[in-house]
Amino acid sequence: MYAIIESCGRQYKVAEGDVVFFEKLDAEEGKKVTFDNVVLVSEEGKVQVGNPYVKGVKVEGKVVAHGKGKKIIVFKMKAKKNYRRKQGHRQPYTKVEITSIKTATKKAETTAKKEETTKKASEKVEA
Repeated sequence: MYAIIESCGRQYKVAEGDVVFFEKLDAEEGKKVTFDNVVLVSEEGKVQVGNPYVKGVKVEGKVVAHGKGKKIIVFKMKAKKNYRRKQGHRQPYTKVEITSIKTATKKAETTAKKEETTKKASEKVEA
């Protein structure tokens, strides 16, 4: 199962257990992050495409770390004019581990399992 989510103006293909580098997010390390803008979901060969987003689907992740990427050198030059400018840039990022992709079918399955366990527990109490 995988999903394509939209975040920070880009689209990312994610699956459960993946580690993805996003542009800097406003979340502390160890906190949960929820992505609601799910463009596409593929589950057991069935593909759902949103218009523009798939309703009832959320992708949850955990912020692992914040950091900066590799340095990029920006060099400007004009020939024969003695104009040279050198500048470095490091893009900040947030490292997120995808924990779950919650769809409407998964929600129905989990509620059904909870109902079964409560029924079994109530039967044991009655007996």
